[in-house]
Amino acid sequence: MDIYEKSLQKHAEWKGKIETVCRVDVSSKEALMEAYTPGVAAPCLEISKDIEKSFELTRRWNTVPVITDGTAVLGLGDIGPEAGMPVMEGKCALFKAYGGVDAFPICIKSKDTEDIIKTIKLISGSFGGINLEDISAPRCFEIETRLKQELDIPVFHDDQHGTAIVIAAALLNALKVVKKDIGEIRLVVNGAGAAGIAIARFLISFGVKHVISCDRFGILVEGDPQLNPAQAELAKITNGEKMRGTLADAMKGADVFVGVSVGKVVSKEMVASMADKPILFPCANPVPEITPDEAKEAGAYIVGTGSSQYPNQINNVLVFPGLFRGALDVRASTVNLEMMKAASIGIAGCVPEEKLSPEYILPFAFDKHAHEVVAQEVAKAARDTGVARK
Repeated sequence: MDIYEKSLQKHAEWKGKIETVCRVDVSSKEALMEAYTPGVAAPCLEISKDIEKSFELTRRWNTVPVITDGTAVLGLGDIGPEAGMPVMEGKCALFKAYGGVDAFPICIKSKDTEDIIKTIKLISGSFGGINLEDISAPRCFEIETRLKQELDIPVFHDDQHGTAIVIAAALLNALKVVKKDIGEIRLVVNGAGAAGIAIARFLISFGVKHVISCDRFGILVEGDPQLNPAQAELAKITNGEKMRGTLADAMKGADVFVGVSVGKVVSKEMVASMADKPILFPCANPVPEITPDEAKEAGAYIVGTGSSQYPNQINNVLVFPGLFRGALDVRASTVNLEMMKAASIGIAGCVPEEKLSPEYILPFAFDKHAHEVVAQEVAKAARDTGVARK
């Protein structure tokens, strides 16, 4: 039985990966009077006078919805909101297991940007933060931007920023291993959707100066009419040499390859054309752009993928539980760049420098200490940047 068959069998057994658990005693008349009517009127009235009290008198302070429209689920594409539920439930289970956050799957049956924004705004009073998931580009950019502007709780699109944060952590440590300076490397990002654009922008904020982004039509160049608005903006800050051509052209002489595209688009020849001690993060799911074995045979020095079956698993689970834990703990009003960079640096620091190697550049996804470090660093950054409210 392969992993897909086994997973399908287990999902049929589980009938859901999360459930609601009662936190209070409701087994007597007195307990009911306190937890429900008539006593519950007291906290209701307090909240009606001051909405902020909803964070003190209800579970709102610790709750996050995992919201999708089902248009970009894993590497499966637009399979619909109901079909995205197993992934959303899985994320909710990880939120609880690694961050102690109560998360709930919310699958919206609309692809209309305004519908999605309105729906999330209307339900936002029940939550302490919003996690967006598996919403296709370019709509995801407007949805996140608008919600960050119009809500006063953290809004985080994990496919964009969670991916960027863990990639940055992996790169920081990989560069220590190969002894290269982040400001000198040439970096190629293949895939110019939500994740690819966020990764390129985020790595630039860390000091990467030479970035080339590619999509299915080739290298992104400023002024190309094929580009959507988000890609056009990215093209203004990447590919300073105005290089044109294919992914193969972009990879010649590159120090780092990051793939968030589709499987099997990188050949051994492309890897062999890269600079000395090349670093490759082929993260397409479920099939990477090139397998680690093939990449190593072609000369790759460090390889990380999204798969747990190989060393250096690059997984968002290292990010979102701790990030939301930290943001919720200090009642942050947003998730800003400084908080995200603090998460990357925190993750990278969980691997002691003396233990770094080509096969060990990231902590394991199930390392609870790593999640605690992310929470602490994110909370500190929120306080330092003035977005914490406690």
